[in-house]
Amino acid sequence: MGKRVLPLVLIPFLFLYGVKAGAVEKEERTWQDELIYSLMVDRFNDGNEKNAKDIDVNDPKAYNGGDFRGIQEQLDYIKDMGFTAISLSPVFDNEDRGYHGYWIRDYYKTEEHFGTMEDFKKLVKEAHKRDMKILAEFPVNHVGPNHPWLKDSGKQDWFLEKGTSDSENDNVEQEASWSENLPELNLGNPETRGYLLDAAKWWVRETGIDGFSLGSLQKAPMDFWSDFSRAVKEEKQDFFLAGQIPENDPKAIEELKKNGIDAFMDYKKARQLRTAFSGTDTSLEDVFPAFEKSGSSMNMGNFLDNHEMSRFTNEAVAKKQHPGTRWKMALSYLYTVPGMPVVYYGSEIAMNGGEVPDNHQLMAFKAEKELIDYITKLGELRKQLPSLSKGNSRLLYEKGGMAIFQRTYGDETVFIAINNTSKTQTVTLDKGIIEEGKELRGLLTGDLVRSKGDKYTIVLDREIAEVYALADKSGLNVPYLVIMGAVYTAFAVFIILIWKRARRNRA
Repeated sequence: MGKRVLPLVLIPFLFLYGVKAGAVEKEERTWQDELIYSLMVDRFNDGNEKNAKDIDVNDPKAYNGGDFRGIQEQLDYIKDMGFTAISLSPVFDNEDRGYHGYWIRDYYKTEEHFGTMEDFKKLVKEAHKRDMKILAEFPVNHVGPNHPWLKDSGKQDWFLEKGTSDSENDNVEQEASWSENLPELNLGNPETRGYLLDAAKWWVRETGIDGFSLGSLQKAPMDFWSDFSRAVKEEKQDFFLAGQIPENDPKAIEELKKNGIDAFMDYKKARQLRTAFSGTDTSLEDVFPAFEKSGSSMNMGNFLDNHEMSRFTNEAVAKKQHPGTRWKMALSYLYTVPGMPVVYYGSEIAMNGGEVPDNHQLMAFKAEKELIDYITKLGELRKQLPSLSKGNSRLLYEKGGMAIFQRTYGDETVFIAINNTSKTQTVTLDKGIIEEGKELRGLLTGDLVRSKGDKYTIVLDREIAEVYALADKSGLNVPYLVIMGAVYTAFAVFIILIWKRARRNRA
């Protein structure tokens, strides 16, 4: 109980001490600063019953009713957790039962189950009013299995032959063409390419969205991405393009960056994170890459869940772990290392689910206040401390699930300690690692570490993370103690008067 009360006692002191991790001037917001909430339109929230035809919430492969208006109704819910951008599954008109958005029938229409184009524009407008950005996935590699183009004799060369690939990247193992029997588009065909570029420009111009997420970048010719990027950024200069590529191939990523792709989803790290944080006492060595190269990590999207994989909660439960605690540990990492945090809908309530489509369950807006509050606090710290989004990084300690690392930006320095073990851990940082005569002020749980000579000893309970701000040593705040003493004295006098009055009334 004492440990729970301690942060509450310390927090007023910390504010009156004037925690100052460093004087960093206010800078223009970039995508490095964004916190992204990723969701499936059909599985989030039903806000309009009029478009809820053929809905069956008991069928995981049918439309479940989520729509644009439903997302709009929950914008404040998403914003209050600290998220600054929303990434949507494809919103285009789809074939029957294409709830996920990948069976595209028409690139120039919205899916009727989700709402009209006007509904979508209103969603974007309302998000922008809240200073939130909207991304939508734009699939360019395939269309629905029964697309009208397949029956058009004039468009036979719009598709690849089964078993072929349109990629020029020979260094990456190619995925099977026509995956899930979806017709693969021939992006080397000028007409096909022209159609997709025109459609992409039209969406940017018509709706005012802020970016596209893109799948399977390696399956398209490199010059296609150059044309695609140029086309959308002529419509909107700061338009954002985030894509997927297997195994984070460095050569392919560098080439794609040169051709206009701004960021990449870090699938390799996602698998490492799920292994490391779904249980305790697992080495964190794999999730701390060479931090001296952290600049190259700034354009990576860090995530634990997405629509393609079983939920992180599922892995934690399989190891007989408490999902809420596992999520706190994983999110503490996600929010404090280089890269953009991307959180899949339902993570804030530790939503469970196995393989597709079990991981596409309808969102349950139930109270999971402890985890939601934790996510909110992490978001506040990331917003307040530029070092967490832009800073240089240095790993100071890592052993068996306990890690301490440093983020520095300008003269702002923070230290992050993550104890992902089953025991209390004590780590002493020796001379030269941290400047002498300072103290580390915990901003998550209220811990306080003062130097003893030229050393700092961090003691962290099991399955706890802390973000420490480096600050000058502070003494007792006498004015604060006087004020608080007066408040407590007045309260005691009040209680005594009430007690005496009660005695008189009984007499």
